[in-house]
Amino acid sequence: MSEAEYLAGRLLLAMPGMGDSRFDHAVIAMCVHDEHGALGIGIGEVREGLTLHGLLEDIGIDPGVAPDVPVLNGGPVETARGFVLHSADWGGEGSVTVNPLCSLSASLDILRAIAEGRGPSKFLVALGYAGWGAGQLEGEMRHHGWYAAKGHPEILFSTPTGRRWTQTWKREGIDPSHLVGQTGSA
Repeated sequence: MSEAEYLAGRLLLAMPGMGDSRFDHAVIAMCVHDEHGALGIGIGEVREGLTLHGLLEDIGIDPGVAPDVPVLNGGPVETARGFVLHSADWGGEGSVTVNPLCSLSASLDILRAIAEGRGPSKFLVALGYAGWGAGQLEGEMRHHGWYAAKGHPEILFSTPTGRRWTQTWKREGIDPSHLVGQTGSA
């Protein structure tokens, strides 16, 4: 696979009927993808019973001025590990730029900055991630498990969580109601 085909900065959409119920209507913000594997953060499902204030309190950070937003299910891997997808107006040690989509940070520094009102202007907080070993995602793509959409920051930061799957398809010019095998609604 050439570098031009790597999917970092794209939105990965689960195809209807992909066969893995953990990813039904999943929207994954692809943050890393190279010859060694891939890592993405799920942005399409809220983690029930947990908000940012609760998360901050659990890890010993005073929520301060942080908005009490939902925490997302980032994926099935390391579900206690936190990630923040955010606008490029904040950067800290270990922040990774994911063009054209967002930046990714996984340190406590960004959570402290958000609580203190000096964090990024736009952000999503997720626990867990989706990960693939070398060549694994490419294999799943060949078997029509995923669709790689363009990376649209407004899908992350301006679209309600439950509408991200449908809205991303629509941004691609595809009416998701016409997808073969679609079940449920998003």
